[in-house]
Amino acid sequence: MKLRTVASVTLGAIGATALGNRLLAHRAGDLEPALRGSDDVYRWRGFDVAYTEAGDPDDPDLLLVHGISAASSGREFAEVFEALSADYHVVAPDLPGFGRSDRPPLLYSASLYETLIADAITDLVEEPTVVASSLSGAYVAGAAGETDVESLVLLCPTDETMGDPPRAWLRALLRSPVVGSGLFNLIVSESGLQHFHRDHGYADIGNLTDETLEYEWTSAHQPGARYAPASFLGGFLDPDDDLERTLADLDVPVTLIWGREADTTPVSTGRQLAEAADARLVVFDDAKLLPHVEHPAAFVDVVIGEFEEGDVTTLESD
Repeated sequence: MKLRTVASVTLGAIGATALGNRLLAHRAGDLEPALRGSDDVYRWRGFDVAYTEAGDPDDPDLLLVHGISAASSGREFAEVFEALSADYHVVAPDLPGFGRSDRPPLLYSASLYETLIADAITDLVEEPTVVASSLSGAYVAGAAGETDVESLVLLCPTDETMGDPPRAWLRALLRSPVVGSGLFNLIVSESGLQHFHRDHGYADIGNLTDETLEYEWTSAHQPGARYAPASFLGGFLDPDDDLERTLADLDVPVTLIWGREADTTPVSTGRQLAEAADARLVVFDDAKLLPHVEHPAAFVDVVIGEFEEGDVTTLESD
């Protein structure tokens, strides 16, 4: 009798979870473009990779590569996209598994993203300045060794996220159809997203707009949204190559931008990378992992070369 009761409760919980997953997917609806510009698709190795471009095609090319999280997309650059397009031809893709790009149930890997970025640099832009955030900074650094780029601007780049060894059980759990979807929906609930940003993303959570939160929630509830984050949270998206060594081997100018309050990748890491790679390090006060979001005007000044350290009180160059 007890076993029958446990089975009934378990089946009921699974059924309720499945129903909840379907209701959330229905509520999310389609994901609209996040950036104001011309939307197109880059057909790459069976993927439709969505991207937005803006600015004069005759201007220097600027490629913007968003970071990796449970709800990532090119929306990360919404606060700076239009301003940058005044000086550059800007291209901002959604990486496979995120945003409006295809999200098939693959076992996503760092090599997939590094190869995609290298091919995008060759096919979509010409000798660009490349801006990349967090883990994508390591992918861009690897791709820059194989392609022609003008310079790199890396925002709190890292080659370590979830630690070693990778957790295959967690990736498998998150990929499972009912329980995995339910668990992922908890992670990317509005409260879950707010908790992540409060802890790691923003020094001032007031900089997290309702529009950004809504877009992240909608993006994270698209079909297939859990597959790439499952690999990320399982620790399978960290690159094999050491970021410090990769940057040191590059023969292009590198600027590192750091949030002084960043804790997952502290400023001390930025200092170490800058010294090893002979890179410029700019530290934004009152910022964590998203200095370009918390200080968009100052970030644009750094990218376009108009940043004067003595004139901007919210920034320091170390």
